[in-house]
Amino acid sequence: MSDADYEAFLNKANQDTSGGEATTQSKSYSTKSVNTAVPEALESVEEYYTSDADEPFEPVALEFDGESIDAKQLKNLLGHGDVVEEISVKDWDPKGQYKKVLDAVKKATDGEVKVFRVELEGTRMEYYVVGVSEKKVVGLKALSVES
Repeated sequence: MSDADYEAFLNKANQDTSGGEATTQSKSYSTKSVNTAVPEALESVEEYYTSDADEPFEPVALEFDGESIDAKQLKNLLGHGDVVEEISVKDWDPKGQYKKVLDAVKKATDGEVKVFRVELEGTRMEYYVVGVSEKKVVGLKALSVES
């Protein structure tokens, strides 16, 4: 098969077959987590959280009036009734594979990094790797699917 034939095959496979009709979209599980400027150190992180879904880390920047963040405060900032719990960095990253994520968050904050697990729906969770800086909670989050 030539490159042109293969490209034609891929294009045909990816065509919209709905005939212009509205299709049901899957529910977005991501929580809105930016309401203020994102620190530059977090914009360039291109890491993925390994789970059944392998989702990218996304910036977190939420206005916050406090010195340190805890699970209850993060739950209030996120504005939904899901379970939010703090977990240790060591429990979240036992193999040290998210060093770039942790380093970026340390650079963007006062250096204190916390990890929170937010239960969404079913097997979906979000992990927040955050700290506090200049009246903001900043860091990175990733969606995780854990079956």
